[in-house]
Amino acid sequence: MAATSSSQLKNICVLSGFRYGKYKEFVQAAIDLGRAIAERKLHLVYGGGDRGLSKLVSEAAFVQGSQVLGIIPKALKPLRCLPDSPTGEELSQVCKKEYLKC
Repeated sequence: MAATSSSQLKNICVLSGFRYGKYKEFVQAAIDLGRAIAERKLHLVYGGGDRGLSKLVSEAAFVQGSQVLGIIPKALKPLRCLPDSPTGEELSQVCKKEYLKC
């Protein structure tokens, strides 16, 4: 497969934990990743959570100007709530059939 330059890449999907993990370095790495996504003018697609490493990546990208799309199953939506955190768009009505079309 040919290498893709960052100018061709528009979206990136990041899957990460809903906890901070055992190592403090993971926290800073998540923030750095979010900033790097924004610096490259990429749009972030992620699991839609507002906890742990997922929250840190998405907030860092959003605050720096990236478009952020959180995708979360409808059943899990009530479990993730931090009303004062910055958010991008959210798609919560996702069903298995829609996943198969991707």
